[in-house]
Amino acid sequence: MTAIDAAPMALSVTDATRSYDSGFTLDHITFDLPAGYIMGLIGPNGAGKSTLIKLILNMIRRDEGDIRVLGLDNIRDEEAVKERLGVVFDVSYLIDVWTVAKVEQAMAPMYRTWDRAVFESYLNRFGLDRKKKVKELSRGMQMKLMLAVALSHDARLLILDEPTSGLDVLARDELMDILQNTIADGERSVLFSTHITADLERASDFITYITDGRLFFTGPKDEFAESFLIVKGGPDDLDADLRARAIGIHRYGTGFDALIHAGDGRTVAARTPGLLVERASIDDVIRLTNAREEVLR
Repeated sequence: MTAIDAAPMALSVTDATRSYDSGFTLDHITFDLPAGYIMGLIGPNGAGKSTLIKLILNMIRRDEGDIRVLGLDNIRDEEAVKERLGVVFDVSYLIDVWTVAKVEQAMAPMYRTWDRAVFESYLNRFGLDRKKKVKELSRGMQMKLMLAVALSHDARLLILDEPTSGLDVLARDELMDILQNTIADGERSVLFSTHITADLERASDFITYITDGRLFFTGPKDEFAESFLIVKGGPDDLDADLRARAIGIHRYGTGFDALIHAGDGRTVAARTPGLLVERASIDDVIRLTNAREEVLR
């Protein structure tokens, strides 16, 4: 049994489903995040990432399924769950005219486990001035302030929705360091959604990928990287067998890119020696699973 197998679950989502009048459905999403690890939640715009996060936070109600946070039902045990959650959104949820000191005054009474000394230590670490107003802080500093709040009441699961969007590379790198330090004791875990695949490469242990409301992959990051290949060739190389194996295809004037499962790579390469077969990046997988006009059904 590996350390991952032995770890308790920080988050378990089972068949989570939510339908909208628009016709969009988040369709039976299932995944587990073990305690002490970081999971990246990825997918194109409109895939359902924010819907899934809102379901976990019980901001909207699921139609079906089960969501457990640290072993607790996120609806029945909502108060206890939210006591143990830390949340950072892509835009600040704090009142613009509040000072940093006022943020603490407003947030501390919400949590029985609030630790002023811990909050003060994060203010010092992040260079946050108690007298500054939220609206006077850069986006990166607002992210750090929300993180300071999340980490000052002993949150065991951090949920971050596009936290690095709009940050420069140095600020993003620093945030990834903070997240990795957060889980170092093995008792805290992180779920973060992002469009920036470099951040996934930098910090995540697991990846959950949803597209068009459906689960495409969930598992260790290394397995994701090893599961898919890109096949590149000229226009005449795109035969019926390759079409049948392709998960998604993008054509251009001089040829094509096709995404296939890694297990098909050797067969394809042996059959057509002129094809170029290479490992698919995370961006490649997202791009080609959403090349809708070419996805084979």
